[in-house]
Amino acid sequence: MDDSMTKAVLLDGDVESAGLGAGLGAGQGVGQGVGQGVGRTGDVVTFIADRALYAVQVGRVQEILDLRPVAVMPNAPDHLLGIIDLRGANIPVVDLRRLLGREAGEDTAQTRILVVSLAHRGGRVTIGVKTDRVIEVTQLDGGVDGGDVQPLAEADLLRWSGSAIAGIGRLRGEVVSVLDLDRLFERVDLPDLPLAA
Repeated sequence: MDDSMTKAVLLDGDVESAGLGAGLGAGQGVGQGVGQGVGRTGDVVTFIADRALYAVQVGRVQEILDLRPVAVMPNAPDHLLGIIDLRGANIPVVDLRRLLGREAGEDTAQTRILVVSLAHRGGRVTIGVKTDRVIEVTQLDGGVDGGDVQPLAEADLLRWSGSAIAGIGRLRGEVVSVLDLDRLFERVDLPDLPLAA
């Protein structure tokens, strides 16, 4: 994604002004529900990690938080940054860059934590995912009912496991990797977490 696209979407990097709807900014709720799949996506939250554009369905994102201090856990894997306190709940925070096999990046004023719901050990848990910046809540290109997301059929041919990618969409012509959070985290070691109600 080129810088001109980033600036146009970010509107000077301010999450609250980046089209997040009805004044939605860091620290406010985004969606409810847990649906996910390929086809029509409806609204998605778009974000950047290591210059790549990603999306998750808005129903999976509970909140968008400003970066805050994280309590480091001893002997944790590189991708597990630690735990934050969110209104009395211990929420593990995972660095998306490291989880995707990329190098860690420097935190900036635009760095955010997406608080998301995912399947884990037969239930649902809530975790934080650190991203370089959140762009907006939007619909991918392809129509008013939500954008088209195509499966990555070439993954087998390329001998690459794209299992963490639900599909590929477009946003204003830019390629967007739509993440399947459940598959992305199914092999990740997370601290023992209480299951969500």
